Amino acid sequence: LQLNTMADISNDRRRPKTKGRGHQMDVEDYDSKEEGRGGFFESIPQSSGRSGSAAMSIEGWIIFVTNVHAEAQEEDILDKFSDFGDVKNINVNLDRRTGFVKGYALIEFEKYEDALKAINNMNGKELLGQSVNVSWAFVKK
Repeated sequence: LQLNTMADISNDRRRPKTKGRGHQMDVEDYDSKEEGRGGFFESIPQSSGRSGSAAMSIEGWIIFVTNVHAEAQEEDILDKFSDFGDVKNINVNLDRRTGFVKGYALIEFEKYEDALKAINNMNGKELLGQSVNVSWAFVKK
């Protein structure tokens, strides 16, 4: 059993209590053993010479396709968008209850030019009878 002295109690009153993850850590308080656990994360390099508001993800250029037909298959979407360049990754989320597409897809291209070509050529075009909207998934503020 440890008893607090009056000095310990008065020091505790001066320092506000902080709980949770939302508090900032001072750089001088940073300890190398906490690397990867604290608020220090790798950053995404800024694109140089790119006009527009697109921002690169860690691995590539991701576009967001909305108003995708509920009965669309991943292959249908991939066939349409692979015409504009090498598709690095595609993510089509399904509704757990119905098993149908939720209405959107994320498509990742390695090259900025390929993603831009896909946006310019597919935005407002039909995919399985529905007009899809295509834009950048990540934008600079």
